[in-house]
Amino acid sequence: MYFGSKSLDLSNPHVMGILNVTPDSFSDGGELLASGKPVMDKVIDRAASMVAAGAAFLDVGGESTRPGAAAISAQEEMDRVLPVVSALNQRFDVVVSVDTSNAALMAAAAETGAGLINDVRALMQPGALEAARASGLPVCLMHMQGNPSTMQSAPSYCNVIAEVRGFLEQRIKACVAAGIVSSRLLIDPGFGFGKNLQHNLALLARLAELQAVGLPILVGLSRKRMLGTLTGKSEKQREAAGIAAAVLAMQNGAVIIRTHDVDSMGDAVKVWGAVHAAKNV
Repeated sequence: MYFGSKSLDLSNPHVMGILNVTPDSFSDGGELLASGKPVMDKVIDRAASMVAAGAAFLDVGGESTRPGAAAISAQEEMDRVLPVVSALNQRFDVVVSVDTSNAALMAAAAETGAGLINDVRALMQPGALEAARASGLPVCLMHMQGNPSTMQSAPSYCNVIAEVRGFLEQRIKACVAAGIVSSRLLIDPGFGFGKNLQHNLALLARLAELQAVGLPILVGLSRKRMLGTLTGKSEKQREAAGIAAAVLAMQNGAVIIRTHDVDSMGDAVKVWGAVHAAKNV
């Protein structure tokens, strides 16, 4: 699959490193930001360690979408993200992904060298479909019930797998109708976005059913609340639980693993890949 000027074989899983330039993300808010602006030395150092550990993607986010997060202006998000996209593209030979629902940022990031639009709102914000189409970039469509400020108040489903799949299929149809070919699309079931523990566990256990949609699957399980509920551990103590969940996701078809902990996740992907390949020996 082509991500801007770069091509990746998605027949095997890849690691996506998380670079949040936000003051309030649930696990790493403020670590790469000061006085509202990215601290570029810290951003580059963290990116370099992720690339050295095997990250094929660097996912840059300037808006927190944790439960209860407040909205920010489009310009503020652009001011945080665009300098980082530019700096990463100048230094690293990996796909720079932009975690945004902001149509203006999608367009500007494509011009700055981004290779993927990763949208938790599945191109439902004003102008997003048009901006994504014009960018020519692949887009990851994520499922979210509600919005970040309210999504965890009382999530409810009759059948979480069927409803997540149905939503994603509807968004794929909307993209195709808008002129975005399906070969440019990926999907993300949205672990933790409008889902309680049982919803998340059901999605993970039955993730393979989403392969019927016919598009590459990205998952973001890193340090999520569901792992803390299961283990009783704080965000930065959930690394082992995140690896276990990611291995289960890969076993069920996930090909991009979005994570804060690239080094250990890279090792897990290598082991999983070796064992998977051995089936054909």
